[in-house]
Amino acid sequence: MHELVLGAPQSLVEPVSDALMDELAALSVSVEDADAGTDGEHALFGEPGMPAPAAGWNQSTLKALFDSADAAEAAATLLLAQDWTKGLHVQALEEVAEQDWVRITQSQFAPVAITPDFWVVPSWHEPPAAARQVIRLDPGLAFGTGTHPTTRMCLRWLAQRHAGVNLQRVLDYGCGSGILAIGAALMGAVEIDAVDIDPAAVRATRDNAAHNGVALATGLPDLAQGRYSVVLANILATPLKLLAPLLAGHVQPGGWLVLAGILQRQAGDISAAYAPWLPVAVADSEEGWILMCGQRAAAP
Repeated sequence: MHELVLGAPQSLVEPVSDALMDELAALSVSVEDADAGTDGEHALFGEPGMPAPAAGWNQSTLKALFDSADAAEAAATLLLAQDWTKGLHVQALEEVAEQDWVRITQSQFAPVAITPDFWVVPSWHEPPAAARQVIRLDPGLAFGTGTHPTTRMCLRWLAQRHAGVNLQRVLDYGCGSGILAIGAALMGAVEIDAVDIDPAAVRATRDNAAHNGVALATGLPDLAQGRYSVVLANILATPLKLLAPLLAGHVQPGGWLVLAGILQRQAGDISAAYAPWLPVAVADSEEGWILMCGQRAAAP
């Protein structure tokens, strides 16, 4: 493979990236801050899971992979010949050594400890000797591999609270890979519904549940019916606020609502959004993320 490295002002990042991928046969395109490592470096990010506020930095470096040097050279020639690419320049065109990308990807994912005896373990690893309960889950199918703080906090809540919490009926809303639903099953949940708006997540949840030998029902959100003893929702702050009436309405008297995907600065907004139905408060925090939980008052 060959890598074409281009320098571009912010205004050209998106159209050049689109041209490289859609018309010029690039295998992939990445964008980096051209000032990284200097005094001019600056962060460019939005809320996690949401688009960044701009497609690139004031000066960006685009790196495009091609399957041959000829294809990379042709792409550079065609781009520089366009009137609209003024400010674009070629920084390098170099061969990239072939690598075992599968092995490289696998090396980045090691077993993750939720508690000392509860672990998430990729299929290519042996469970640690201390592991008494294990979720087998590989990265790449859908969000939720145990490596993100929000997922770890939800699983930790289940592991630490399951003995004192009614797990008769559990809802995992926005199930992604199904990791929270699987964790609930391992903690003794009896009836589990795992729902997501993405059909790919529903398929991933079904497959991962089968691989872990647990029984659950999974489908689109209309699968969720009635009230549950525990409702888990690890999504993002904005949809959590919009879903407040629905999620709170699924919590039975005496039941628990567990919310994640929330940054520390968003705690007040989430608390206010759920206040008409039940109080939620910060129960855990990790790396700038928080877990918020609340219990509906028991029936009189």
